[in-house]
Amino acid sequence: MTNEELKAKITELLPAATFEEGGEWININIESKDWLSAAELLRHESSLFFNYLFCLTCIDWKTHLTMVYHLSSTQYRHNLVVRCKLDRNKPEIESVSHIWRTAEFHEREVYELFGVNFLNHPDLRLLILPDGWEGKNPLRKDFEDPVNMIKL
Repeated sequence: MTNEELKAKITELLPAATFEEGGEWININIESKDWLSAAELLRHESSLFFNYLFCLTCIDWKTHLTMVYHLSSTQYRHNLVVRCKLDRNKPEIESVSHIWRTAEFHEREVYELFGVNFLNHPDLRLLILPDGWEGKNPLRKDFEDPVNMIKL
C-alpha cells in the first residue's frame, strides 16, 4: 500500500484525523479523547494491521504536551506516526497497553518523566527513579534541580 492509499484508508476510518505533510512516514494528529478508539482501529483493521508499537514518547512544548506513537505493520511494512495533544496542567490519555503490550513499559516511563496519567494502565508507578520522585517529572521544561542547578 502506497502512502497515498494509506492516507485515504486512514481518512475513511478516522475522518477527524489531520495529516502533517513532509517526511517519509505518514504523520497524523488525533484528539486525545479519540485515541483509544483510533488505536483499536489501527491495530485491528485488516487492511492496516499496525501490530507493532515500536516507540512511544512525549514532547513538552511549554504550552502543552504531545504524545507521540510510532506504529508499524510487520505484515504490510508500512509505518505511521500518531500525535495527540495533551493539556499541560492535567495531562491524561487512555492507556493502550492492552492493545500493544510494549506500551505498558513506555507509558510508565512517560508517566515518570513527564507526568502523563495513562488512564486504565494496569501498573502505573515509577519505573526508573527512586521513591520520592513522584510528581517531579524531570523531563518537563519547567523542572528545576537545585542540587545540580539545572533549569531548562
